[in-house]
Amino acid sequence: MKIAVVGTGYVGLVTGTCFAETGNRVTCVDIDVNKIEKLKSGVITIYEPGLDVLFDRNIKEGRLLFTTNLAEGIKDAEVIFLALPTPPGEDGSADLKYILKVADDLGPLLADYAVIVDKSTVPVGTAEKVHARIAKNAKVEFDVVSNPEFLREGVAVEDFMKPDRVVIGTNSEKARKVMSKLYAPLVRQGNPVIFMDERSAEMTKYAANAFLATKITFMNEIANLCEKVGANVDDIRRGIGTDSRIGKRFLFAGIGYGGSCFPKDVQALHKTSEEYSYDFKILEAVMGVNENQKTKLLPKIKQYFNHDLSGKTIAVWGLAFKPYTDDIREAPALENIKELVAAGANVRAYDPEAMENVKRILGDQIIYTNSPYEALEGADALFIVTEWPEFRSPEFERISSLLKNKVIFDGRNVFELDQMRELGYTYYSIGRDVVA
Repeated sequence: MKIAVVGTGYVGLVTGTCFAETGNRVTCVDIDVNKIEKLKSGVITIYEPGLDVLFDRNIKEGRLLFTTNLAEGIKDAEVIFLALPTPPGEDGSADLKYILKVADDLGPLLADYAVIVDKSTVPVGTAEKVHARIAKNAKVEFDVVSNPEFLREGVAVEDFMKPDRVVIGTNSEKARKVMSKLYAPLVRQGNPVIFMDERSAEMTKYAANAFLATKITFMNEIANLCEKVGANVDDIRRGIGTDSRIGKRFLFAGIGYGGSCFPKDVQALHKTSEEYSYDFKILEAVMGVNENQKTKLLPKIKQYFNHDLSGKTIAVWGLAFKPYTDDIREAPALENIKELVAAGANVRAYDPEAMENVKRILGDQIIYTNSPYEALEGADALFIVTEWPEFRSPEFERISSLLKNKVIFDGRNVFELDQMRELGYTYYSIGRDVVA
């Protein structure tokens, strides 16, 4: 099949590359000339494990193409994906200006029947708005389908190529046949393609992310209570995670969620509930708790240094909102670093992938290092913010030799308490006893 993907951000580039991998001819369209030139020359513009292999192969095979010209990109396309940003507005609602602008442009360009697919995460009713905007100038038949993505950064290629499920919102039998044909190679093992109406598909994406954000937040609240009563949140996680009704995933306590999806989608769903005069109390609590959780360890850091961080140097391990990505959107590291700097501390930071992105925001406010151990040089404490695998089994003797104080503040519960006791560290974590 011939496919067009409008937007070459995270979702668009993964979508286009993976569909090319299944044999389709895919043209990706973007207005960013610099980005398109890089992609044309074989330079991938995002970090996502495994994507580079598929990207290189499909460019060489001539199945993956790039252009800034929308008319050229959609020419003869049977399916046109809209993978455009929907950033939160000032009121928390999803901003649809990019999607609706492309919808306006598509109308007069359609020369034959095509399925227009909302791949972006969009509020309920967006498919209808997109259809209306295209229909103003369209002279041919078309359908608008909702097909939300469920990609986890760090494992997006696997998620796309072996999806748990594919959700497609359409009431058109013609569009249903086209989408079934397109996804058939990805669901050969029997994972379901779930058809529903457009509004239900749009709501499904928000419901999934809001539920997972709530699950994380609930465990963080349990962790906060554990610190009060003297319980261990890791034991509780294991105790409830073996219950098949609850499951093991998204039960790890820490300093809150971030990223491109959970914060934005929870806000947007809450805004939708307000627009329909529904008081969604759980989402209000989730947003409030998560905001406070991000800086949960700062009071403990300040207390350890007698509420005076002036001239203190804090080594920060991890800047991305999660491992295996360079994404720093809503990353807890940013808020913690800003508060540390405001309190007079110096910050030496290391992250395997996200440092260039942080430099664009924080500039020279902090020192960026080439290794986790370089970050520790002359530091008064270590603060772990992102649980990259390389932080899990470090050289502890080397850490203690580099730190002025043998103290670790762990926002992701990377280390075991008994291990910290045995090694003689002062160790603060989330929802567990302090090792002193």
